[in-house]
Amino acid sequence: MSNFRQSAKVAARLVVCGLLLLWIFHSIFTREARDAALRHGTNWSSLERAEQWRAAWTVGPGELWHNLRAVAPGALALSVLCVGMTIAIGIVRWRMVLKAAGLELSLLRTAEISLVAQFFNSFLLGSTGGDLLKAYYAARETHHLKAEAVTTVFVDRLLGLFSMLLFACLMMVPNLALLQDHKRLGVVAAFTVLMTLGCGAVVWLALRGGVSQRWPQARAWLRQLPKGEALERSLESCRQFGRDPALLAWFVGLSMALNFFCVLQVIVLAKGLGLAIPAVALFVIVPVIICIAALPITPSGLGIRENLYVLMLAVPEIAVPQTSALSLSLLIFVGGLLWSALGGVVYLWLKDSQHLAEVARGETGEPPAKS
Repeated sequence: MSNFRQSAKVAARLVVCGLLLLWIFHSIFTREARDAALRHGTNWSSLERAEQWRAAWTVGPGELWHNLRAVAPGALALSVLCVGMTIAIGIVRWRMVLKAAGLELSLLRTAEISLVAQFFNSFLLGSTGGDLLKAYYAARETHHLKAEAVTTVFVDRLLGLFSMLLFACLMMVPNLALLQDHKRLGVVAAFTVLMTLGCGAVVWLALRGGVSQRWPQARAWLRQLPKGEALERSLESCRQFGRDPALLAWFVGLSMALNFFCVLQVIVLAKGLGLAIPAVALFVIVPVIICIAALPITPSGLGIRENLYVLMLAVPEIAVPQTSALSLSLLIFVGGLLWSALGGVVYLWLKDSQHLAEVARGETGEPPAKS
């Protein structure tokens, strides 16, 4: 029954993803077909609904493909390099966290695991689904610190998300006028602020704690849970990171550099498409979209990301045509997809020798770790 429920949840999210993509593609294709009809002197409103839909899916795809092909090759290559920089910084950042937990993984080994996780992120839920495999594989690297190895992935993702949210909130300051003038942008910004507060609370509880001091029985209750001892060790590992201000400072610094390259990728692609989008606006729009798309709703955030780019770039101050906004979003996804393909090559190359196939299936022949 549990397998059926899990499959049903995945299917439901795939349906949500499909509906979101269908909605945004149909809306944009309809607009393109209507504009084409007006240029040719055809009365769009006189057409029946079926004729409008047929025209939308006949004219629209061609217009979208025209926009995708319009990007300058140099800009596309540079945007892929920007994605590579974010992955490289992420590898260095995670290795730093691993070292703090007493786990010595070589840079090459850390890169292999990270690239394979990038590959699985391309089709698992949210934009962080591959982290589950990353945690599982990191746990296989040690026999005595399995809980701590898994915790490093959790800490890396949690602090990375909080840094991105904090970056977005800081960038809201120079964009206050833009956010205040448009309700849709204001709502998205408010949701991002709420996410930041919620994530900040989780960061505080994970790294600083204090619950067991107010409720002494909390730890005893934790030990009674399934794998309670491992959970307690993970909690203690989180506290270790919270007691190291220098580590946190380095982590935030690297995260801000990673965030910068995320925005730079979009700036480069926008220039390559000939879109005059103010860079200061992208410094708030991009991190907001990344954070919301990271929620485990659809595979790799597909559908959510595209709708948000079209929604946020359509305001009068930016005035990006919907088809161009969709093209920009798809090209952003392509940059990550190319690196995911590299991760797929690494997975195929190492899956037998490094047990990656077992990890991907969730299988292991090792006995559970003992505390």
